[in-house]
Amino acid sequence: MVETSSKESHGVEEGPWTVLRLIRWSADYLAAKGVESGRLDAEHLLAHALETTRLQLYLEYDRPLTPEELDRFRPLLRRRGQREPLQYVTGRTGFRELELITDPRALIPRPETEVLVETVLRWASGRGDLTAVDVGTGTGCIALSLLAEGSFREVWALDLSAAALELARQNAVTASVGERIRFLQSDGLSGLPTDLTVDVVVSNPPYVARDDASRLEPEILGHEPHQALFAGDDGLGVLRPLVAAAPGRLRAGGLLALEVGVGQAETVLDLVAATGAFQGGDIHRDLAGKPRIVTAERRPSGGES
Repeated sequence: MVETSSKESHGVEEGPWTVLRLIRWSADYLAAKGVESGRLDAEHLLAHALETTRLQLYLEYDRPLTPEELDRFRPLLRRRGQREPLQYVTGRTGFRELELITDPRALIPRPETEVLVETVLRWASGRGDLTAVDVGTGTGCIALSLLAEGSFREVWALDLSAAALELARQNAVTASVGERIRFLQSDGLSGLPTDLTVDVVVSNPPYVARDDASRLEPEILGHEPHQALFAGDDGLGVLRPLVAAAPGRLRAGGLLALEVGVGQAETVLDLVAATGAFQGGDIHRDLAGKPRIVTAERRPSGGES
């Protein structure tokens, strides 16, 4: 089907390409290419090509597809078969309450980062008129979610990549957050105004060790931006300076909230403690039960020990 043939030799009956027949064939095709969620991805791709929903597909299983519809679908299926991430193929990702433009300029937002946002929002509940810095904003998913769901009057969205910042700006338009978001190209916190302090420093930074590259799925290693993935030999090359710089940007009682890699949480908590600027710290688990989020509150000025 991908090669535009109307007859296939994979055990699929001949006849018109109905919605159900196409989904089944495409699911098998993707499975043969190593895609674990072949059926689900086939449904998402077809719904995207037809500009409809997966639910509507279920109601039209027996409908024959037109040649024009098949022509729109084929290149999408081919791209997914080449292990391009589904979110890049469709150009969209759902993240909490947002629908985000998604392309290779930034990492694909993931459920672990939704937990990071939820952790910050839970801390912010009952506190008003807050400000935050989102370091490594990527698509803008964290900054925009804080503005859309929390009591934040201003969030600075920082990224070293100018391309990622442009993507985040595009998403900010559709998120309707107005003038409350500030974009800045910056290496960590270094580019901020020298006198700026905030209530929250939050980040989903690069945290993959270079030696772990071979363990990544083709969708990640072959398509997502490496600058946003890798952080030195141990994966802490960005987290170390970020933790060290955070106390100088946080007001007394302010929150540091970091997403970290598997096996890094205790080490990052030690880095936080070594600054002497925070009151303890906590580790929070993601939806899979893995230690994923590290948080700590800034001590009052002069409270370092």
